[in-house]
Amino acid sequence: MLFTRASEYALLSLVLIARKNEPMGTDTLSKQLGISKSFLAKILQNLARKNILKSFKGASGGFILAKKPDKISIREIAEAAEGKQISVFDCSTDLGCCPSNKGQFCLLWPFLNKLQNKIDTFLEDLTLKDIME
Repeated sequence: MLFTRASEYALLSLVLIARKNEPMGTDTLSKQLGISKSFLAKILQNLARKNILKSFKGASGGFILAKKPDKISIREIAEAAEGKQISVFDCSTDLGCCPSNKGQFCLLWPFLNKLQNKIDTFLEDLTLKDIME
């Protein structure tokens, strides 16, 4: 699957953080978005591990963007939130993952791979700044 709730919550959180321009805590974000604090905390930590966010501890801690919104691609955000390469279908990036490929050439794979490449390019070119506008 291309995007799950993790990607959605990551995007929503990043928009709020970018607009605030000061550290925002998980409590504040989860209340504003109406989502689980523990699930959001995992997502934000993944974003911090991939250098999309910086995290600060303490009473005035929280998360801020690690770079400008125009330097953060939607693909980068989704892959950090999901913890894996995003793909339209499991086999769209690698023919070897095709569940019906039993030593035969899959007739759909060239189309799926071409679609995947177009989506990858689109999501790489689309930035956090673009969705904030």
